[in-house]
Amino acid sequence: MKNESIFLEVLDSPVLKIVDYLIETRLFDCSKKDIIEGTGIGRATFFKYWNNLEKFGIVKLTRKFGKTKLYKLNEVNRIVKLLIAVDWALTEKGFEEVKTKIPIQITKRK
Repeated sequence: MKNESIFLEVLDSPVLKIVDYLIETRLFDCSKKDIIEGTGIGRATFFKYWNNLEKFGIVKLTRKFGKTKLYKLNEVNRIVKLLIAVDWALTEKGFEEVKTKIPIQITKRK
C-alpha cells in the first residue's frame, strides 16, 4: 500500500483524496496542478469532481497571478469542518493503534 493517510485508508475516493490533500496542506494555497500531482489522481478525474467542490464551497479561490489560480480548503464551511473533524478522529484512532503496538520505555536521565 502507498503511504496514504488513515483518512484515505478508511474513506477512499477521488473527492476525498482532494480534500485530504487540502487538509494536509491547508497552511498553503495550491494550484490545480499541485493538487493533481499531490493526490496522484488523473486530470480527467480531478476535473470531473472539482466543480462540485467549488459549488458546495468546499474549496475557495485565494488568489490569482497570470493564468494561475490558487485555492485552499474553505475552513469556515460546515462540511469542511466536519471533514476535518473526521480526519482528526481517524488520525487519533490510528495513533492509538500504533501506540499499543510499539512498546515505548521512558527512562529518567541522571
